[in-house]
Amino acid sequence: MAGFDVFKRLFGGDPSERRAVPRDGVPKGAWVLVVDDSATIRAVLGKMLNQDGHVVFKAPDGEAAIELARKERPDLIFLDIVLPGMNGFAVLRALRRDPLTRDIPIVMISGNLQATEQFYVQRFGADDFMKKPFGRGEVFARIQHLTKTGRLVVRQRTAEESLPAQPEHTEAEHAAIPDIAMPDPHDLIVPPNGHS
Repeated sequence: MAGFDVFKRLFGGDPSERRAVPRDGVPKGAWVLVVDDSATIRAVLGKMLNQDGHVVFKAPDGEAAIELARKERPDLIFLDIVLPGMNGFAVLRALRRDPLTRDIPIVMISGNLQATEQFYVQRFGADDFMKKPFGRGEVFARIQHLTKTGRLVVRQRTAEESLPAQPEHTEAEHAAIPDIAMPDPHDLIVPPNGHS
């Protein structure tokens, strides 16, 4: 147990304390739409974003994503490429053609990093690309980049604009999602003997 205390001191305490520290250059309170057919990805990414003070909407497919984007007008969208029915590229094109959604920054996500995907992501107007699996650092680097370039601006909401009525997961389910589900390579602690 003494070894663990050494690591805590070296790495600045426990992870929950680290999360409470605001990240430089990242706005708080952004409305973010997470579109992925995997409930696990939606939950994990949603938890990461919620912990940093963002409001998260979730959609399991392209049609629901377009409907939510038009209705809620989020500040940022994380959009998976491989979706049931309408794929991510078709959703991206539809969002870019719609006057209500065309200016929302979109980060495409995929488990398959191929040059053709990156080409189409740029060609159809996505703002960034993120490969699965990803960790907290990767997610917030994308948000920070979009903020610094002026693409991500958290708009002021009126009192009439409502928060999501009911989250996709209960708080207990959400809390049960382990942070290790998609670790950051920098967050991994290797024991002194080099074995895990």
